[in-house]
Amino acid sequence: MTMNQGWMGLLLAAGLLAGSGGARADEMTPAERHTALAQAVAVYERGDFAAAELRFTALANAGEPAAWHNLAVMHLRGELPGASDDKARELLLKAAERGFVTAALALGELYESGRLGAKDLPQALAWYQRAADAGSVDAQVATATAYFMGRGTRPDAVQAAHWYRMAANGGDVGAQYILGSMYEKGDGVAPDLRLARYWYAAAARQGDEAAPAKLKEIDSRLGSQ
Repeated sequence: MTMNQGWMGLLLAAGLLAGSGGARADEMTPAERHTALAQAVAVYERGDFAAAELRFTALANAGEPAAWHNLAVMHLRGELPGASDDKARELLLKAAERGFVTAALALGELYESGRLGAKDLPQALAWYQRAADAGSVDAQVATATAYFMGRGTRPDAVQAAHWYRMAANGGDVGAQYILGSMYEKGDGVAPDLRLARYWYAAAARQGDEAAPAKLKEIDSRLGSQ
């Protein structure tokens, strides 16, 4: 699996509202904190990394998990003096422990890639599954693939099918196609051509290039029954 570039972008805190003020970070309302975070991201996007670091650090010190995540990204990109992968891991751990799901996904990808040292596939799976349990579709795909391929665990087609189904229900086109294949072959699930067709059709509607041919094949097999 390649590194998912989505989490490498700087993020605003999910679920917060807009608003601003001159209060210290630890005295801000959620709305004011969201605005302060948006302003910090804007400073970063202008290329003023030193000022962005100061803003993110103030928010991080006030317990804002998105700010910890964003500082970690800056370390991973080498945008801070003394940038360190170890420091990035420390910051991501803080964010993840506060329930910031994107940080948990990032930790999984970093452990899988070996960016933090030797690859640690069991640790990667643990973080993927944590993010998957919290609803991250990307993490659900990663967890499913780990079980399917035996990365960090023994191969387990039943668990793979469970997590691909979660991701497929979340709209991931690759998971939809793979789940269709699993139902077609009876891999981790009872074989069911109608469910295979359902998931191939879902993938086809999202533009998967191989799915239309599979639909024709399944329709032919269903028609001959």
